[in-house]
Amino acid sequence: MRLVPARAALIGAAFATLVTLPGLGTGTLWDNSETAYGEVAREILLTHDPIVMHLNGAAWYVQPPLYFWLAALFAKLFGVTSFALRLPSALATIAMSGAVGYATARIAGTRAGLYAAIILSSSLMQAIVGRLAIMDALLDLSVAATILWWFRALDPPRDGAPEAAIDERKRSLAFIFGAIAVAFGILAKGPVALVISVAVIAIWIAWQWRRGEVVIAPRVTTLVVATVAFLGIALPWFVLLGASAGLPALGDMIGHYTFGRYTGVIENQRGPFYYYLPVLILGFFPWVAFLPRALTIEWKSANRPEGSLARLALVWAIFPFVFFSIAQTKLPNYIALEWPALAILVALWFARVSRGDDRRAAILWSLAVPLTIGCIAIAIYFFGHINRLDGDIRIVLQQLVTLGIGIFIGSLATVVVIARRSTAIAAPFVLACSSAALVLFIAFIAEPAAEPLKPVPPLAALIQQKRTPVDAVAIRGVSGGNALVFYTTPGVKTLESVSERNENDAAFTSFLCASGPTFMVTKRDDVSHLIDVARVAHRNVVLVGVALKDALVHIDGGACVRR
Repeated sequence: MRLVPARAALIGAAFATLVTLPGLGTGTLWDNSETAYGEVAREILLTHDPIVMHLNGAAWYVQPPLYFWLAALFAKLFGVTSFALRLPSALATIAMSGAVGYATARIAGTRAGLYAAIILSSSLMQAIVGRLAIMDALLDLSVAATILWWFRALDPPRDGAPEAAIDERKRSLAFIFGAIAVAFGILAKGPVALVISVAVIAIWIAWQWRRGEVVIAPRVTTLVVATVAFLGIALPWFVLLGASAGLPALGDMIGHYTFGRYTGVIENQRGPFYYYLPVLILGFFPWVAFLPRALTIEWKSANRPEGSLARLALVWAIFPFVFFSIAQTKLPNYIALEWPALAILVALWFARVSRGDDRRAAILWSLAVPLTIGCIAIAIYFFGHINRLDGDIRIVLQQLVTLGIGIFIGSLATVVVIARRSTAIAAPFVLACSSAALVLFIAFIAEPAAEPLKPVPPLAALIQQKRTPVDAVAIRGVSGGNALVFYTTPGVKTLESVSERNENDAAFTSFLCASGPTFMVTKRDDVSHLIDVARVAHRNVVLVGVALKDALVHIDGGACVRR
């Protein structure tokens, strides 16, 4: 019996590997988050300080250290490359697919476990998060592992189920492993890991009790060991940070950047209450087409004694969506931690369809995928045609249309397969392979085509080629400061733009008089004016290179006259 869930886990992880690892290092890092987090990891190697994180040479108290430790380790092994910095996310995504496949197969059978794993790893946002140098994949893995371990520890055995023979020792270990997983979640992205995990399990327990179902409480010794393990992993870094940087650093990280994200807007990342509805539709593509039907069927299943897994998945899917919708700061990746629950729900429904249940509804819902893709492709084509976009943008849109045609063909094949009773069992695999091809198309074709749209990396390469030890680096009035730091060295000066030209000129003159020789990235349209301002101040500004709407200039180190 043990081999059955293990087989689902291994196949699911292998499929996630095929979706995630190929082309992982393609292209440069994306600004703003990837370059910022990649730079924090790089500065661990530069400062040799794993306790206080740094960005652009200054102490940085925004996120906990787990991602940066792992990224720095891989950068040490493989070099500071896109591949090394994205590898923690990729491995976390692969591990989560295996874990979800195992847990689902243990309760609902190998077929459901396989479906859950491939649905999860082939959904659009899951694939994207697993290919980015950010910490969200580690958070998602820790939350999924915590919920699944605690579910295994607390859920009573059912007659004839594979887990019926689980003994008290295994339940205790499962509860302890859940505590360890949530501790790593706190090191990945703070208390949100504990809040989501505890809330989901608590609501599930309340639902169990309301139905009169039994919940097996852990023993006191198990609770003590789990608490000690949790504190032993989660607490030391925070204590060391407080000792090294002081309590204000902890207050900044936990108060401002954690709870402050929920009660206020951080870095202008705001959105309406319905912000996550389109995120859900696009992020869980293409499987979102089946989600309404799966929710309906599994809600009915949740009201049966054997519906414990459905109850957990429903709570796991709904609570984070509501929780983050109420939050004032919003980003698309925040709700990715509920993707395993959505995958489990759709997998349970597909397992029913493969047994011959609800086939007519399955055919109708599967038709929504090619219809949606066709509408999107037509919209993209006419958008580019009507707006007469320039060459680089048009290339990207052409890639999107090609991508849409590919997934359209795959979705039509899914409709055909699901319509035949003899092949319905293979329908999720057909759509998953089509979705995986979409992701790999993005990695190998669309992303390289978008590379010319990133102006800072080529300008930074010019700086590294031409700079001398006395040259400083600055950026003025354009985005991409984190990328400039990452592709040069820490200590990049940022000049804020102001609304009035006279004030802007005064600020630039002050910078000229306070700085030595400097390479500066600025707006291409501002170069001639800056040359005139610098000439008045007896300094020379020379154009070095251009990329899109940005330009690189060099300011000499001569005498200066303040205006």
